[in-house]
Amino acid sequence: MRYTVLPGACLALCLAACSPSAPPAPPPLTDYTANSGAPRVPEQLAVVFEHADLGFRVDPVARRLDGDATLTFRLTSPLRRVVLDLDRNLPIDAVQVDGASLPRSAYRNDDGHLVIDLPHPLGAGARTRVRVVYHGRPHTAVHAPWDGGMVWSRTPDGQPWIATAVEGEGCDLFWPCIDYPTGRPERVDEHVTVPAPLVAVGNGVAVGMDEKNGLRTYHWRAHDVSTYGVSLNIGPYRELTATYRSRFGNSYPMHYWYVDDETKARALFAEFPPMLDYLEGTIGPYPFGAEKMGVVETPFLGMEHQTVNAYGNHYAKNPYGYDDLLQHELSHEWFGNQMTNRNWDDMWLHEAFATYMQPLYAGALGGKQAYFATLMHLRTLLGNRNAIVSGKPRREEDVYNDDRGGPGQDIYNKGALMLHTLRQTIGDDAFYRAVRLLVYGTEHPVPGQFAPRYATTGDFIDDVNRVTGKDMRWFFDVYLYQARLPELKVSRDGQTLRLAWSVPGNGAFPLPVDVQVGDRVVTLPMADGHGEVTLPEGALYVVDPESRLLRQDPAIDAYREYVKARGKAK
Repeated sequence: MRYTVLPGACLALCLAACSPSAPPAPPPLTDYTANSGAPRVPEQLAVVFEHADLGFRVDPVARRLDGDATLTFRLTSPLRRVVLDLDRNLPIDAVQVDGASLPRSAYRNDDGHLVIDLPHPLGAGARTRVRVVYHGRPHTAVHAPWDGGMVWSRTPDGQPWIATAVEGEGCDLFWPCIDYPTGRPERVDEHVTVPAPLVAVGNGVAVGMDEKNGLRTYHWRAHDVSTYGVSLNIGPYRELTATYRSRFGNSYPMHYWYVDDETKARALFAEFPPMLDYLEGTIGPYPFGAEKMGVVETPFLGMEHQTVNAYGNHYAKNPYGYDDLLQHELSHEWFGNQMTNRNWDDMWLHEAFATYMQPLYAGALGGKQAYFATLMHLRTLLGNRNAIVSGKPRREEDVYNDDRGGPGQDIYNKGALMLHTLRQTIGDDAFYRAVRLLVYGTEHPVPGQFAPRYATTGDFIDDVNRVTGKDMRWFFDVYLYQARLPELKVSRDGQTLRLAWSVPGNGAFPLPVDVQVGDRVVTLPMADGHGEVTLPEGALYVVDPESRLLRQDPAIDAYREYVKARGKAK
């Protein structure tokens, strides 16, 4: 999220002069714009995105956006044209390259690809600045954050309350970008102009605010912001702030911008320090301590907008004493913003880890009962219709929608349960060492000595293999690359209890299994996928007494069918 007010995109923002009726909807989005993460064209692969200087003027009543974006690229290959992503429903007013205005014939946007012909070819190593001035009514989200776009709302006392949520459809819904996970700019400046006395909250650090002629322009600056993490947050915000002193010796500001109910806002703000301490103590240093830890109240549920997470959970509480949505979005600062998937096919790296932080945190607050109760709820939600990872590039919506062959919500729930089983299998030390390698690229992260990075599923598998000294691909092959859960077949013949794993493809699956026999626990190595234990006469037994294993469960299947049938009956 960067906003930069540059000349040439002036808009009268007097609320009294505008009609209060909502404007007509723009034409539908193209398939390209509606799906974040389509393959990049060669021109996008040939540049390093160094700086996005973004100016936004927002008219809350007309629901109009005037944008003025100057983008700086360093070329890694010769280039004749620059190709950006921008919704074609935002008309272009002007384009400049390195300060020179281009004729209308030099740029075009047919399907969401904004193609700009350079005045002359540029060689590798050159830099170019492309300025795009545009305007229009950006796509409105029908049901944010699941349906992306601008959210135009009102506070309880009737004041404008505006936000963006564009994870699925992408940054090109409101600014010209490279709408791909690896398309993040190295630096972003946001300049947001709004009617006074509204407040505009952005990513990173507040640089300043200017006010004149009834308008306020807020300037924010951030580094290495994830593409969908750039956001607009506008409203009559009030602010809570404090300094957090980290266990790693550094300090950074905490901010919460809210629109109503100071008592509840202060109660939520009080949750920030223990959540930060838990995540820092478990994973490692907060990744953006040089900027801020920020949360902003929004008129939609939430989203992991870097350093200014959107929060609209209405101050909910769970039985474990914390707001799980707040903790989930905060976890994304590590999993999603610091470590970003290279392709949406690896999106479980964002969501499974961020989801697993909820049972872990519940356990830290309420012990094993809270931990396992949270996991049990996740267990009832699995779909298992499609594999979590396909092994090929996919668009974001193709991952989220299981009717397109994607894993859908399994990237959250099944992924988190898989991480539980992995941790139980390799132990806490190896598990968290692998996680730190994934997030920071080092097992010993130090504040200020690491940068945001990209990762793949293969990277995490390699990290696990490295810290365990074993080849664990058999584990991930089943849980990530197959839809069906492993099934543990249990049979008894007299006093002999036999166990056998059945997995898709009938490959090796040497996942150890504990069996409690009376007051004794026996661990079966299952080296060839089989194991057996002799039961004393009359002894009772429990397979997997500590609930370590994610496996097919007929009881869960029957429960899900019951819930499904009951829903249809209603």
